[in-house]
Amino acid sequence: MESGQISDYGFLADGRSAALVDASGSVNWWCPGRFDAPSVFGRLLDDNAGHWSIQPEGDYRVERCYLDETLVLRTVFRAAQGEVALTDALAFEPGSRGHDIGLHSPQVLVRSVEGLSGTVPMRVHYRPRFEYGRTIAYLVEREDMLEAIAGAARLTLHGSVRLAAGDGEATGTFTARAGTKHNFTLGYAPTYDAPLPEVPDADQTIADTVAGWRSWTDEHPYDGLYAEQVRRSRLVVQGMTYRPSGAVVASVTTSLPEKLGGDRNYDYRYVWVRDFSMTLRALWRTACLDEVQRQFTWLGRAMGRIDDRPVPIMYGVLGERDLTEHRLEQLGGYRDSPPVVIGNDAWQQRQTDIFGETLDAAWLMRDKLEPLDTQVRHVLRVLADQAAQDWALPDAGMWEERGMQHHHVSSKVQCWVALDRAVRFGDELGEPQDVARWAAARDAVRAEVLERGWNERVQSYVGSFESDELDASVLMMPLVGFLPADDPRMRSTIRAVEQRLSHDGLLRRWGDDPAGFLICSFWLVCCLALAGERDRAHELFRGLAERVNDLGLFAEQIDPLTGEQLGNFPQAFSHIGLINAAGVLTDVERDPTLRESGMPPAYFSPLRQ
Repeated sequence: MESGQISDYGFLADGRSAALVDASGSVNWWCPGRFDAPSVFGRLLDDNAGHWSIQPEGDYRVERCYLDETLVLRTVFRAAQGEVALTDALAFEPGSRGHDIGLHSPQVLVRSVEGLSGTVPMRVHYRPRFEYGRTIAYLVEREDMLEAIAGAARLTLHGSVRLAAGDGEATGTFTARAGTKHNFTLGYAPTYDAPLPEVPDADQTIADTVAGWRSWTDEHPYDGLYAEQVRRSRLVVQGMTYRPSGAVVASVTTSLPEKLGGDRNYDYRYVWVRDFSMTLRALWRTACLDEVQRQFTWLGRAMGRIDDRPVPIMYGVLGERDLTEHRLEQLGGYRDSPPVVIGNDAWQQRQTDIFGETLDAAWLMRDKLEPLDTQVRHVLRVLADQAAQDWALPDAGMWEERGMQHHHVSSKVQCWVALDRAVRFGDELGEPQDVARWAAARDAVRAEVLERGWNERVQSYVGSFESDELDASVLMMPLVGFLPADDPRMRSTIRAVEQRLSHDGLLRRWGDDPAGFLICSFWLVCCLALAGERDRAHELFRGLAERVNDLGLFAEQIDPLTGEQLGNFPQAFSHIGLINAAGVLTDVERDPTLRESGMPPAYFSPLRQ
């Protein structure tokens, strides 16, 4: 494995935060407390932003895996002198199981080194840097720990190896012999108004965390196709869930570039309403539906009473709205690819597709939401009204175009979805005159898309009205029930998008997109399957699923020429795309009626009026 690539990382999670560990045993990213908190280890974005490495002296080879059905990472170093295993975990609270995992995580990173054979010299380098590398902590040696304090953060490191503390860092060496074990625990707590970080027994904590992950998996069986890949992706999505609120972040990192040396570097540690529908669809297939009401409760609280005001398209994990973006000039960026930013100014954009994504999720989960509580009913009704009012406006689109707005076809289609689902809800959502108004607007949107979204010269639905540019987002049309995949124009669109935007099975979003966007590639799988091209759909799915890193993790994009993963990592969108594509493939194989309808089963229920 080449050092320094995004795919070099393993992912740890505890229901509140995440850590990334590279193949050399270095923790290069950890934002304890919550996913979007300031980092204490940030070498992922700059060599001087802090890390914690445990690795053999000299040369070695590496093999890694997760312990079965967990996000507990095991790295085996094979050196000339012998073999050593390093086990890494972000701890769950003791005894937590099932839906309770991560609710009260102690914010402890545990690392255990076990000698497997021979005698291997090891070294430890502990170099915390707080607030994205801005602050060097005071390291204070106490009787049984090494304490790092600076600003608002405090870390306490306990270990079986004594480290020599210097100017803001500590180092040490030890020997891993067959049958021996050396443990380290690192606890985080705020500097003020909080007790010292908890530092539990390492072996017991790892065992308890493994049991916690496996108990969650046991409560969420999956019996569809590609079960191994789906189970791994499901764990990744769960790992990106902020358990106190139930919100799922788009990723756990910021500013990993879509293109090396480019400027499309964004902070993805937030919750997009767009992702909400796709996440719930994945949960619908693979998780316990008792969590659905909690998800909608979070969304209702985040949106508040919206009435006729614009609806934010994204939020912080507790529902924060103001996510104003600014640059961290002290960081050079991943592989010298600035800028590094925190916050995301897309929160201020108009993206009218979110109306459809929210109402679509509600319709899909309607059995779990009935009867609609007052808060959920209010949110859905207002979103339907806004779709009826705003569908004709230009917007930034689902790819969050900065600058000019356009009449994006995918946004119009999602406004149709919002209105269609509102009509299906019928009197559960509105009065007869409301339903009639939504139905009229729905039909107007459909007519406009069919006329202005189709380009006769290109023989495809295109990215925006009166454009010649193809855009992979139009592949959503069959997946939301707007058109069957085997409709002649839709078949032509699928063919054009694949021919002109695909390379080696990876589908770019638009013609100048520098890399293949994974969720679009999985949408193509779904469209092919629903259009009757099942063998090709399975072939494409298997090819995409093989592009994970050695731990089964996806970033946002993959360079089709080099195979290098790009963008923030791991990416919920990519793993959700895999889960939902596997689900559609399963549905098509098991239900012959799908091969005749060309649309997923969630839309077959009759209208309620």
